Amino acid sequence: MIAVIDYGVGNLFSVEKAFAQFTDDVKVTSDKAEIESAEKMVLPGVGEFGACMKNLEASGLIPTIMERISAGVPLLGICVGLQVLFEGSEESPNAKGLGVFKGMVKRINAPGLKVPHMGWNSVEFAQKDLCLFKDEPEVPYFYFVHSYHAVPEDSSIVAATTEYGEKLTAAVAKDNVMATQFHPEKSGDVGLLIIKNFIES
Repeated sequence: MIAVIDYGVGNLFSVEKAFAQFTDDVKVTSDKAEIESAEKMVLPGVGEFGACMKNLEASGLIPTIMERISAGVPLLGICVGLQVLFEGSEESPNAKGLGVFKGMVKRINAPGLKVPHMGWNSVEFAQKDLCLFKDEPEVPYFYFVHSYHAVPEDSSIVAATTEYGEKLTAAVAKDNVMATQFHPEKSGDVGLLIIKNFIES
């Protein structure tokens, strides 16, 4: 089963609907036992970093999520679900992230451009052989809505980038943990392909 983790935030049902195009075995759940037995996990997230972390902590699911990551269970983070994998964010200085990856989430610096970065933008793959990107076009366009972006300490985990006033992290991946800043569930066929690839990987 693929567990879409429900901790009270995020576009859960549009994510579930996108996954359901390729598998019957997907479920939005906040049940610890179901997450513990899941073969794969999806961590969505929208809104403010601090609010997402507060909800995650209140859900009591953090130890389960971290244990499953340590056990090698694949995880796909989406949007703020990517950001919370880092140590913290300028958006919420008092909130600690999950710290799966070292690094901080910083405000986009795009002089003369509107922030949030909202809409379709092209993405360049840094980890071209990553399972998520199988059969994707050379320069795909994905849908973004964000004012902050992850700046990893280890640049080798950056799986994809996009340009908006500066080079931004569009996706990260290391071992069994992968995450996209863009919304695959809102990105048409190229986004659905990311989801299909995650299911089949």
